[in-house]
Amino acid sequence: MNAAHLLAQRRQKDDFFKRHPQSPLTPEQQGQFNGLRYYDPNPDLDLTVTVEPFAEKTRVQVQTTTGGVQIYERYGQFTFTVEGEPARLTLYRADYGFFLPFVDAGAGTETYPAGRYLEPEHLGGNRFLIDFNAAYNPYCAYSDAWTCPITPAENRLKVAIRAGEKLPDDVWVEHAG
Repeated sequence: MNAAHLLAQRRQKDDFFKRHPQSPLTPEQQGQFNGLRYYDPNPDLDLTVTVEPFAEKTRVQVQTTTGGVQIYERYGQFTFTVEGEPARLTLYRADYGFFLPFVDAGAGTETYPAGRYLEPEHLGGNRFLIDFNAAYNPYCAYSDAWTCPITPAENRLKVAIRAGEKLPDDVWVEHAG
């Protein structure tokens, strides 16, 4: 993890949310927007993991926040530790690549209750870069106008992941949980 690069990416994202016509925010929200909330960079949560692929790659229907479904392939699982606590997550494959939705123990107080997302980088073989510093809130965290997949039960952690985006909490937020 390069902290300077991460901070530059965050500034670019804030600028996109504030100014870009394709921002997930309405023009009214953009007028009040003063930046997303983030945890400080945490190099301990920038991981290279080995995923244990599932023998059978089942396709699952994941409910969305607006009542629809999206289809993902259950690809495999990996384990890691957070502040000495063991954790396990399932990695999914979508048409666009790999997808890692997760809910941590801070959900509802520190992080978005429906979960945060990552698109892990496949390093070849069964190795993946999982940098929780890049964890982001789905667009439905900012407004009910967006639809987002709801994190499956198997990816609800009992540990806090204090990296990436925090729960949005400001006057510009139409919906925060």
